This record gives sequence, C-alpha cells and structure tokens, in this order.
Amino acid sequence: MYNPYNQRIKYFPIVVFIGFFFLFGCASSRLSKFDSRLNNGDLKNSFHGLVVVDSKTTQTIYNTNGDRYFTPASNVKVVTLYTGLKLLPKKIPTLKYSIQNDTLYAEGTGDPTWLHPYFMDSTGITLLKKYDHLALHLNNSEENRFGPGWAWEDYDTYFSPQKNTLPLYGNVATISNNGELKASPHFLLDKVFIQDKPKQREEFTNQFYIKPNNQDTLQVPFITSNAFTKKLLEQVLKKNVMLLDSFPTEEKKVLYGIATDSIYKQMLYESDNFLAEQLLMVGSSTLSDTLSTQTSITYMLENELTDLEHKPRWVDGSGLSRYNLFTPRSMTQILQKIYEEIPEERLFQIFPMWDSSGTIATWKNSNIAPYIFAKSGSLGNNYNLSGYLKTKSGKILIFSFMNNHFTVSTSQIRLEIESVLNQLREKY
Repeated sequence: MYNPYNQRIKYFPIVVFIGFFFLFGCASSRLSKFDSRLNNGDLKNSFHGLVVVDSKTTQTIYNTNGDRYFTPASNVKVVTLYTGLKLLPKKIPTLKYSIQNDTLYAEGTGDPTWLHPYFMDSTGITLLKKYDHLALHLNNSEENRFGPGWAWEDYDTYFSPQKNTLPLYGNVATISNNGELKASPHFLLDKVFIQDKPKQREEFTNQFYIKPNNQDTLQVPFITSNAFTKKLLEQVLKKNVMLLDSFPTEEKKVLYGIATDSIYKQMLYESDNFLAEQLLMVGSSTLSDTLSTQTSITYMLENELTDLEHKPRWVDGSGLSRYNLFTPRSMTQILQKIYEEIPEERLFQIFPMWDSSGTIATWKNSNIAPYIFAKSGSLGNNYNLSGYLKTKSGKILIFSFMNNHFTVSTSQIRLEIESVLNQLREKY
C-alpha cells in the first residue's frame, strides 16, 4: 500500500545529500577560484595547501593539498600548545626538590619563567632564599644547546636563546644605552662594549656589543653552562650554591609556579621560540627525571596524536628547524582536538588575533568583533597560518593554510590568505 510517510523517509537521505553537495560543492567552486589565483601568475611555481573544517560537524569544507607535507615554521607552536595541555597542570612545575637536614637539594624542570624579562617569576627564588645550604643538580637533561636543524648563524639573535634545565632571565642579556649603559643580569655589564660590530655577541664567549647610536633595548642570548647558572643564582641569592653530579634521593617534591595559560599566550602572541622549546622540556619532566624534548614528542606521537591522518616529522617545539614536516590535514586535526578540550572563551584568549598585517594585539575595526584567531609561521620563503575563523552565521571553522617556497613578498601571501578567510566568513 502506498504510504506517503515511507516515501518521505526514502527520499530524505537523497535530499540531505543534495543539500550537502550544493553547500560544499558551491563552497569548493567558490574557493577553487581562489585556488586558481593562488597557483597562477607570480605564485604558480610555489606550493600551497588549504584545509577547512567545520568545528561542530568535523565536515571538511575544502581541501587542496591537505595530504602534502609542508615546512610548518612556527605553526609547530600549536602542537607545543597541545602538548602542554596534555602534560602540564594549570600551574607550571617550576622546581623539583628535597629537604634533608638543613640542605635544600633542587633540580630544574626547564621552567622558562625564572626572572624572565616578561614574567619576572621568583617562585623558585623565594624557596631557595629560605635555606642556607643549597645543592643544585643541573645534569638532568639530554638536550643540546640548540635544536636539530636550527640556523647556526642565529646564535646572537633574540629568537635563539640556548636551552637548559634551569634557565634564568630568559637566557638573554637585556642591554640598553639610552644615556647610560645598562645590562641585565647586572654582572654582565663589564662584558658589554659600545662598538659597531656585525654581531651582537662573540660566538663562543659572553662578550656583547651595542652600536654607539643604537637607542633600542637589545635582548642577546648569553652562553649558558652549569657554572654560569651557579654564578647567576649566587648573584641573586647572595649565598653559595653547590653543584651536584646526581640527585641524592628518588623522593622529590614539586614546586609549582605561574599559570601555564599565561605562558601559552605569550608563546603564541610573540611566537616566542624560547618559551616553546622550554615547554617541551617541562612536559618531559612529568614523564621522566631526565629532561628531553624528544621524550615529550615521542609520548605525544605514540599516545595523543596516534590518530593523525598523516604522521608528522616533528623535531622541536618552536618550528625553527626546517626538518619539521606537517600536512594541513594533520594541523586541522590537532586544532580540532584543542577546540574540543578548551572552552571557546579560554581558547580565544590564548590564540592571537590575526589580520593581513600579521598577529595583532589590538583589533583595528571597532565595528566588527575579532573573527580570526590563528598562529602564523614564517621562515624564508614560507608563510603559514592555522587556527580558527568565526563566520557571520556564528560557525567556528578550523583551517590550516600552508604556503611554501614562494618568491613573492610575504605581505602578498598574507593578503591572499585574508581574502579567502573573508570569503569563508561571509558565506558560512
């Protein structure tokens, strides 16, 4: 017997399919025009990939070269953020210690905030000041001073501080010469010279240079060592510090410092390589007594990221290395995981706002609420942007737009990215 209800049920999936085909087919058609523009003219010899996903349905709206590997640059910091979310508590582990008789035994966790120029955290210093006898274990790391594939000639640049287990002052010397020569930490002042040199520091010694007419405040990485860390601490604490070859006991307490969200935010907003690298080291402190970037990476790849469609080649926390390789598809999958674990209000406080000028601290259009929250990543001839887009209809789209090996200006690439993101904002 004819039943009109059964007929409706029969044809409903077809109607839905046609609806989805129309929605996403039209989207692909609209975006294919952009894709055509991006791969012709001045850009035709470079490499571009874009994946866009609806955060609620996880439906892929658009995909071009989503399965191809790109050099991600600082987009790696998105993965470092996710690692921190999985391994670290709300407050960062800042020190492991044990008290025996009248001696405090301590070892670093890699926490980057100790006396940092931005955070100026003194949680660990406050504890150490309470004890007359201090013994410090600094050999709890497998790290080299730099990550694999970093550019060796960047040793004197602010974005390449060395890594270590107990960093102080962000592992940089802060130098200024506005009427008076100043340096922090202060005892490095006699190592600073007002001279016009091609580099801001000697490669193998802590000898620094500032040009006579330089009015800017410089941040120049200093060379770290166990002996140098001991000296820095003794200057701050005004007491002797003994160095240990090994920690005297397996029982250790953990001292917690500042909120990890504040570190994540600064890492993403400033694209701070030092914070990113140290966060992976701190993450490893929750897994092992030996600090190791590779320990955190291996744990994440074998546990939290096993379901990625394309396994990345991931070697550092900051993205400084050109050895890193990620696909746009994997990047959107990681962003989806983050979105599902963090409430939007918190998430969009951590992720920076973005427009065609790059990451911005203040949204320029007071009539329109911020709608792009994303992490950029740039190296020579590479520029990528991955994050979240709020559309006019209220949807949250997750995207990863990766661009490698172009010879045009980065500003032109940013304009192209903004153009397609604005199309998505209007249409969804």
